[in-house]
Amino acid sequence: MALQFSGQWPLNSSPPCTTFQPQLLMPARVPLVACAATHLHPAPVVQASRSIIIDKVKLLVVIVVGGAPRNGSVKSEAPVQGLGYKDDWFSLDSDISYWANALRPVQWYPGHIAKTEKELKEQLKLMDVVIEVRDARIPLSTSHPQMDFWLGNRRRILVLNREDMISSADRNEWASYFAKQGIKIIFSNGQLGMGSTRLCRLARELAADVNVKRRSKGLLPRPVRAGIVGYPNVGKSSLINRLLKRRMCPAAPRPGVTRELKWVRFGKDLELLDSPGIIPMRISDQAAAVKLAICDDIGERAYDTTDIAAILVQILARVPSVGTKKLFNRYKIETDGRSGQIFIHDLALKLFGGDTHQAAFRILRDFRKGRFGWISLEKPPR
Repeated sequence: MALQFSGQWPLNSSPPCTTFQPQLLMPARVPLVACAATHLHPAPVVQASRSIIIDKVKLLVVIVVGGAPRNGSVKSEAPVQGLGYKDDWFSLDSDISYWANALRPVQWYPGHIAKTEKELKEQLKLMDVVIEVRDARIPLSTSHPQMDFWLGNRRRILVLNREDMISSADRNEWASYFAKQGIKIIFSNGQLGMGSTRLCRLARELAADVNVKRRSKGLLPRPVRAGIVGYPNVGKSSLINRLLKRRMCPAAPRPGVTRELKWVRFGKDLELLDSPGIIPMRISDQAAAVKLAICDDIGERAYDTTDIAAILVQILARVPSVGTKKLFNRYKIETDGRSGQIFIHDLALKLFGGDTHQAAFRILRDFRKGRFGWISLEKPPR
């Protein structure tokens, strides 16, 4: 059940009402009318209505019961257009924050992560270089807020995995952004092994002075120790398996597979530490949490699949390389891109006998498998 407010409020010279402000129902700038969770959209089926007065403002409270309306029953406004300029991307990012704040908070912190975090802090003292792996589609959202504090001045290599899922233009933008910060960056594809050879060479180069200092003290040389850290399901274990050219670490396309720290030897001069994904106990940035859910970098129990897929539809409708046309070509469902919930409802009726969960999962899976092409959900900050 949802509540919609409509009616009139005074626009004369008298001061606006203080108890209730109708304009707060939607923000001043609303490129998309619908919100994934709140369904702020022309009402589907009116079951009952009642007029009430709040601070001399007459309102019509409409109680709406039942599923979302068919697209044909809604008088839509102009269709959503794709992002035409770079500034529009930052406008979309603020919209994602607005949509995310209307959802149940996305939080996920399995018990093994607290133990891992404590052990990892101890192991960091033994590392000569740290390899931080992030998802190339969301490099900022897969950055742990405490990582800089934990690493201190320790040498770091940043790996943006799944480079095959973003465009070359996006790769160039991120490479330029991190280069200005003096961070060594490598793009990789953990499934195919791309970037793994360069990663090993760079790790050895950064830690080369370790054995120089040991020899000056009369000590025997030892292997360089490199720890691989990052969020769940960003491809840490797959990257190690590609480096070793054999399956030494458990890996699967879902968060939470690796449960304990494990040192593995790579040749005679390099040791790698595979670690479980670490994530903040509480994710304060819910826009980032939604992106983690879309990219499958957080456990499924943390979010409602239908809500997340609805936001994804609204994002894709505004991405120039996808838009409402490509959504129609793939699913044969008309949409103006304003309500992801309506789109999922229609897809559920068309393919899954009304099961919205299955319809939502289908959209998320298509995105995660790259069915919509190369799409980055983040751009470098201005």
